[in-house]
Amino acid sequence: MINRVFLFLILGTIALFASNVATAEVAKELNVSAIVMFIIFVGATLGITYWAAKRTKSAKDFYTAGGGITGFQNGMAIAGDYMSAASFLGISGLVYASGYDGLIYSIGFLVGWPVILFMIAEPLRNLGKYTFADVASYRLRQTPVRILAAFGSITTVILYLIAQMVGSGKLIQLLFGLNYEVAVFIVGILMILYVTFGGMLATTWVQIIKAFLLLSGATFMSIAVMAHHDFDFGKLFAHAVDLKDISIMAPGNLVSDPISAISLAVALIFGVAGLPHILMRFFTVGDAKEARKSVFYATGFIGYFYILTFIIGFGAIVMVLGNPQYLDLAKQAVSGGQPIFGGNNMAAIHLSHAVGGDFFLGFISAVAFATILAVVSGLTLAGASAISHDLYSSVIKKGQVDSVTEMKVSRIATVALGIVAIFLGIAFESQNIAFVVGLAFAIAASANFPILFLSMYWRGLTTRGAVLGGSLGLATAVVLLILGPAVWVDVLGNAKAIFPYKYPALFSMTVAFIATYFFSITDNSQGAKEEKEKFEAQFIRAQTGIGAEGASEH
Repeated sequence: MINRVFLFLILGTIALFASNVATAEVAKELNVSAIVMFIIFVGATLGITYWAAKRTKSAKDFYTAGGGITGFQNGMAIAGDYMSAASFLGISGLVYASGYDGLIYSIGFLVGWPVILFMIAEPLRNLGKYTFADVASYRLRQTPVRILAAFGSITTVILYLIAQMVGSGKLIQLLFGLNYEVAVFIVGILMILYVTFGGMLATTWVQIIKAFLLLSGATFMSIAVMAHHDFDFGKLFAHAVDLKDISIMAPGNLVSDPISAISLAVALIFGVAGLPHILMRFFTVGDAKEARKSVFYATGFIGYFYILTFIIGFGAIVMVLGNPQYLDLAKQAVSGGQPIFGGNNMAAIHLSHAVGGDFFLGFISAVAFATILAVVSGLTLAGASAISHDLYSSVIKKGQVDSVTEMKVSRIATVALGIVAIFLGIAFESQNIAFVVGLAFAIAASANFPILFLSMYWRGLTTRGAVLGGSLGLATAVVLLILGPAVWVDVLGNAKAIFPYKYPALFSMTVAFIATYFFSITDNSQGAKEEKEKFEAQFIRAQTGIGAEGASEH
């Protein structure tokens, strides 16, 4: 039955795609290389999903690929999950537009990984089972803590999904000449297929393949740029300064005041340690040792990748800005006189044509789509697990549910999230969604990270402190972002922001920690005393792995 449904959805999606490409007004100017590579990638990943579907028999298989992923494989998959289109296109675009200052995001994203390596990965794997809410509720009352953790996870996932769906929809629309709504619908269907049928096993391998392709493509582009300058960074930077001005080598173009810089850093560093789709990956390995290896490999891949984005950004200044012909050549699939790839975020796409022609442009375009699709799949799985495992199984059914029923609920949740993502992707088509990504990181840093961190390292944490502190952190992040320039001015059109800073994480995370501490130390209930007494046993398991799932096997 599953195989028939899977085949029906695949054929329906292909038919929809083909019919719309065939009738597209701009079909004669389509990038054939991009279309062929796109179809090859989608076909290969759907084959992986079919293979994974036959091996996904239990809830553990669905959520964590049975815990059978190695540290190297998981590190590659984490890198694939983390190296999103925002990282590849966004950071290289920031470097292209602002020069040296574009590094602030790549450094911030990368610096969060030592926090995960030394403080989060091992205890998380030893204490959890499927989601980070397992850890947060380990010695606290299940119902209120899981509700808070699930709400924070789902909010973060949905906000991330909006950005990814709009980006992928625009990319397909412009590459293939499809209507935007049809493009978003196709992405949503593919996402539902990967997660519903293949679960974590399919998602993991899609992420690994995508990471390999992205690293390969970015490496080729960087080598081509450096070869053009005799592998001399001095020549590259001097050429870029000649085309723009010396200000691109100085800080202060993106973040001009210290409060904004610190607040942005707080969001990027600690938000990473609270992203549910990243944390969930640590449950796919056999034990804490493999979890540490995962972070080690992921940090290496991600660090290498961010070095490449810096070269790509400066390379685009020299080889795209310095050669207007490439801007003209990039005007493919023209609609209303607008280029297919518009704005600074497409600097890497322009550069791919400059160094490799139509074929490499098609390859990088397909990889950019693969990047989005892999991240979307990981996000959807994290959101579905929060609904099925944290809310349905643990809160509604009090743990009295079999794995088959839980998987069924998770698949229903996946379809529901896919529909929501399609709807929001269409609704946000014309919006500037940069603030949405910032809000996702701010929420992860304000609602998820403080509770996760304190539950593992502070004896005094109580259920009341965790729930009130996490809720206040979440509310503060949302309110300050709405009152800040990103929403109050840029989206709502007001003349001046009520809250002067774009990045609220410094304030909202501080509120979360202070509120959690205050409401915990003033909680003198009998339940609070029992929760504090359980800390020692939890800490021993977190640090040693004694009693952890999989410990007896490794």
